[in-house]
Amino acid sequence: MKIRTDYRHTIYASYIGYITQAVVNNLPTLLFLTFRDTFGISLPRITLLITFNFVTQLLVDMAGAKFVDRIGYRPCILAAHVFAAAGLCGMATLPFLTPDPFAGLLISTVLYAVGGGLTEVLISPIVEACPTDNKASVMSLLHSFYCWGTVGVILLATAFLTFVGRDHWRLLCALFALIPLGNTVYFSLVPIARLTEEGEGMTPGGLFRSRLFWLFVLLMIASGASEQGMVQWASAFAESGLGVPKAVGDLLGPCLFSVLMGSARVFYAKMSEKIDLVSFLIVSGVFCALTYAAASLSPAPILSLLACAVCGATVGILWPGVFSVASASFPKGGTALFALLALAGDLGCAGGPTTVGLLSGLIGDDLKKGLIFGAVFPILLVVCALRLRTRKNEK
Repeated sequence: MKIRTDYRHTIYASYIGYITQAVVNNLPTLLFLTFRDTFGISLPRITLLITFNFVTQLLVDMAGAKFVDRIGYRPCILAAHVFAAAGLCGMATLPFLTPDPFAGLLISTVLYAVGGGLTEVLISPIVEACPTDNKASVMSLLHSFYCWGTVGVILLATAFLTFVGRDHWRLLCALFALIPLGNTVYFSLVPIARLTEEGEGMTPGGLFRSRLFWLFVLLMIASGASEQGMVQWASAFAESGLGVPKAVGDLLGPCLFSVLMGSARVFYAKMSEKIDLVSFLIVSGVFCALTYAAASLSPAPILSLLACAVCGATVGILWPGVFSVASASFPKGGTALFALLALAGDLGCAGGPTTVGLLSGLIGDDLKKGLIFGAVFPILLVVCALRLRTRKNEK
């Protein structure tokens, strides 16, 4: 295979791009307590790092709908990886160089969040533009690499911090930074096609005027909320329900969730020609709601934890599936379509766990009972997917 002409290399580089996004989204969270102990930063201030990460990625999603097509895919995806590497390296160095270590962490967070936001906006349209058959299958397999990246980060970081030692966390950041740095070189060599010809893609205003587009927005919000509403609390279930150490809780909670989510995406990639995607979305949404109910209402903690993990399989196809159906419904949607849908998905990712957490607080901080409220998101997805069957050809 010649790197400069074979689009398989483009797809492989995109796989690594999603692994990079998994690194920047998950590695810092595994080091939060280390930051607290190393720099004496309070947990409320550390929580602000999550907020800045989320806000920055949302701003990049919004801006990407306008500037990516003007600048071009290649410069933007290269910049995404450079920002991600800079943020990871900055996390290991800037807190020691700034008067306030928190300021150094905050700068690093913004850097890798820009990289993560650009990656989210760009990777899907780059792969969609590749001359491949069965786009839905390719998209599902692509998104599975975020799951495998998440599993890899949790396993490798846990092993490193356990056997090498927490005192060497700066080396861990530097080692993970090699992934985006190496992929920067790779992406500079692979062929990249445009999703639409210059000037032919729909504008955000054109999409906003379509009722069908807003249906996809609701589907993306529901997809993100269904996924994150559960996975953000999976580790807490493992720790509080089973009384296991945090490292074990991370492996039994979010790690197992990601394994099953990635497996569901690989399953659909293999079986996509035999499965109707919209029907699969509906079935997945129904079973997702059932896992929320089982996690909340089960009398046995181990069954609640099992329901959390199985939820990963039910949400696996939601995000890439909605992307695929939307792309087929709006062939001229271009980068604006993917950027705006990513924005909607991120809103759901923030809204899902926030809703579960706030409503759990209203009933005496009972997370187990509060999780039942998360079922509203997969139910919303099912309603929208049923509606999509009759409206998906409307522009």
